Amino acid sequence: MEENKKPQNPNAFPTRTEYEDPTNPIYSGMTLRDYFAAKAMQSFLSNCGKYNLLNTSEIPLLISKDSYKIADTMLKQREL
Repeated sequence: MEENKKPQNPNAFPTRTEYEDPTNPIYSGMTLRDYFAAKAMQSFLSNCGKYNLLNTSEIPLLISKDSYKIADTMLKQREL
């Protein structure tokens, strides 16, 4: 895969039915990237409480950035 090519990011839980407007993003559901990031973030957050890390102003931002880095890596791995 090319280094700069974005990995495919399909919907994780599509909700659109035949009666709904497919051009309306409200029916598109959560993306797989968001789902992967949420799972990674859950793991990070499960250990933050015991060290009281969320009271540090930079930690939530770093956790969210790292969660999406993990999600992007997972999406790339799916294409191999």
